[in-house]
Amino acid sequence: MTEDLKKYQDLVNGLMRKLDEERQKSSRLESELAQYREGKSATQQLAAKDKIIENQKKTIDTLNAKLAWLQRKVWGQSSEKHTYQTDAAQLKIDFGELNVSPEEEAAYKKAQEEIEAYHLQRKAESEKRKEANKPSRNPIPENIRRERIYIYPKGYNEQEWDLMPESFNEIKVVLQRKPAEYYAIEYVMVKAIRKDDEIRTIHSAPVPQTPIAKSYAGASVLANLMVGKYVDCLPFYRQIEMMKRQGMNIPPSTINDWFFDVADLLRPLYFRIRELVMQTDYIQADETTVPIVDDEKHKTVKGYLWQVCSVMEKLMFFHYDKGSRSRDVALGLFAHFRGALQTDGYAVYDYYEGKSGVLCLNCWAHARRCFDRALNNDQARAKYALEQIGLLYEVERKADDEQMDHEQRRELRLRLALPILQNFEAWLTSEVSKVLPKSPIGKAIRYTLEHYDRLCRYVADGRYKIDTNMVENGQRPVALSRKNYLFCKNHDAAEDAAVMYTMMGCCKIAGVNVEEWLTYFLDHVHEYDNDYSRDLAELLPHALEAKGLLKKS
Repeated sequence: MTEDLKKYQDLVNGLMRKLDEERQKSSRLESELAQYREGKSATQQLAAKDKIIENQKKTIDTLNAKLAWLQRKVWGQSSEKHTYQTDAAQLKIDFGELNVSPEEEAAYKKAQEEIEAYHLQRKAESEKRKEANKPSRNPIPENIRRERIYIYPKGYNEQEWDLMPESFNEIKVVLQRKPAEYYAIEYVMVKAIRKDDEIRTIHSAPVPQTPIAKSYAGASVLANLMVGKYVDCLPFYRQIEMMKRQGMNIPPSTINDWFFDVADLLRPLYFRIRELVMQTDYIQADETTVPIVDDEKHKTVKGYLWQVCSVMEKLMFFHYDKGSRSRDVALGLFAHFRGALQTDGYAVYDYYEGKSGVLCLNCWAHARRCFDRALNNDQARAKYALEQIGLLYEVERKADDEQMDHEQRRELRLRLALPILQNFEAWLTSEVSKVLPKSPIGKAIRYTLEHYDRLCRYVADGRYKIDTNMVENGQRPVALSRKNYLFCKNHDAAEDAAVMYTMMGCCKIAGVNVEEWLTYFLDHVHEYDNDYSRDLAELLPHALEAKGLLKKS
């Protein structure tokens, strides 16, 4: 019994020892586990903080890019034209092996040397012109009316003084101005009876026809108001105040009615311009914003004016469709167009890339703009890209200076611009994988590569432009007007504004005085009311200028 008890006691003690050992082991493992968990938690916290820091860096980079853009916009130069550098080392920055053949490399070097030599020559000639044309006070034009006032010496009288010959007199010319004069013409419709008329029938002179029926507004007054708003960017209320200072007080409602009536008179010619533009085989298109009052939202909303320009025919028009910039508007606008369509990189135009009969071209100025914005992000790559684009523009300047025709320009592009384009594409392809996709330089390179085919097609025809600056320059009156009259009251007013901007743009392209043309148009438009055999295109600015009815401004 005693032995059994001892064995039992030894077994219990052994179990107790093992239990203690297991408890110690468990405690040690729990301690290690706790330390591991604490370490893992710290690692997670560090990873989370690193992620926060990375996001903050991205935010800082984004804000710095926006700040640089705003500083450039407010205080920097507005021109995006990059100054061409003649430093050979600058033009040959090496960012890696380019996938080009020896023949392509040789053609590139030869084209670069010729362009550089032309640039140096042009720069020297420009310096000579600057030296010869130093700023000086321009004389008063001889064609303006002059009044001559004679001033005699103090105490002069005819009895005691002898006048010197006219050649001895000194002449001082002072420029003066008289305010515009408003005057009224009274048309008297004389009535008469023929002497040999036994019935004594009374005959009356015909009533002169005015541009707007039952209105006392003459063509010159209407033209001055429209040009004041859509060319000089003076809202009607400012013009009304100016008229008051000259003795005329016309209610704003009356002037608004005149505006709508003038737009209605111009509308048939506007649609005729659209037909002529869309019948050509080379057009440029772009869009610009115009604020529209939304009565439901009680605020202004962003609307869009589409501009289409016929490069060869020197005609253009603005199109407004409820302020939309959607693909449906583009599909309707260019539905029947066949030819070359040059635009920016807006994705809506991608539909026409595969459309039969349409050749899509893009704008190098937009590509250059992307690299210009990337200068603060990656100066080396951005500057190299701008230098290559600058070479392309030097080729265009050479063609312009030598007044080449379209075929000569095409041959020059194939000889000089094509090697530059081939080398530049190889550089873009090699660099696209070395930059961050969402960085400014990454976006610039990707944008250029995505549109490269359309960017290069201009070399195939001497008529095609390297950029869409022609159509963008036509949008300047719209941009200036946004800062002056601020918004259009509704969609109808925006459509009328599109008609006005169309006419003013056609005058600008034709180089005709806008006010003179609009006055002539308003005086003669009713001659076409009943004679449908006549073409309203006869009243277009360039047509009147060709006939000698209007002069270049």
